[in-house]
Amino acid sequence: MSAALSGAVDLSAVKARAEAAARQAPQSGGGAAGQADGATNASVIDVTEATFQAEVVERSLRQLVVVDLWADWCGPCKQLSPVLERLAGESGGAWVLAKIDVDANPRISQLFGVQSIPTVVAIAGGQPVDAFSGALPESQIKQWLQQLLDLLRDKLPGVQGAQQAPQEEPQQDPRFAEAEDAFERGDFAEAEAAYKRILDNEPGNEQAKAALVQVRFAARAANTDPSAIAKADADPSDLDAQFAAADAQVAMGEVENGFARLIAAIRRTAGDDRNRVREHLVSLFELFDPADERVAKARRDLASALF
Repeated sequence: MSAALSGAVDLSAVKARAEAAARQAPQSGGGAAGQADGATNASVIDVTEATFQAEVVERSLRQLVVVDLWADWCGPCKQLSPVLERLAGESGGAWVLAKIDVDANPRISQLFGVQSIPTVVAIAGGQPVDAFSGALPESQIKQWLQQLLDLLRDKLPGVQGAQQAPQEEPQQDPRFAEAEDAFERGDFAEAEAAYKRILDNEPGNEQAKAALVQVRFAARAANTDPSAIAKADADPSDLDAQFAAADAQVAMGEVENGFARLIAAIRRTAGDDRNRVREHLVSLFELFDPADERVAKARRDLASALF
């Protein structure tokens, strides 16, 4: 579970409020309880504090429940929610998406200790099992979901039944296939051009944006001189050498050292030179999850160096 949602989360904390609300609701069968029974097989459900116990906690005893904590004013939520809704509809009942408006249901947001939205929490067996924050690319969301379903296949009947049903292989977007083939061949220029073509038609395509960052870095790293680090250490004033050395260190897994090198260069420079270093450092940040502690620490160090 992400740091923002770490610690014990007692989902039964809302049970008393839910039961009280259910007692006050009309008994005609059109209230929350009736809707819960009638929507058992729905892939996307709207959940409130009154229906949380039945629609999330109790439902998660049978199938995986993915909770989408959102708000109408949240721009990234509007990017993420349609992706989650479509994937839920394609899941064959393996999981259900529970959408919760945090403004209308603040106690649920407090229950999870949510610090930012969108936040997505996976619930199984009545407890949270994993979570992420932010509008991730669809490919990462699919990977996250598949890992959860693989772990829960033998534990939840809904997941087990859905996994036994024949599933059609998803069709790969030919535009991404073209870019990925070029990348695998080591033709970084063609891969970059392919991703740019996607972004020309879909400027908001997060998957293409993230892939383009990776391709550009791979191209730089492939052309890095093996002696780049030694050259940079010998001449701290050579910014191009510092850039090449930082790329090499990140490519070798020495991420903190690569970040630290550029932050040190920022402390030594001013004006246009300082801005060049800052832009290169920020481009390296984009290779990683924003929640990565190495990135978070480097951002704090960057702020300190700049101000």
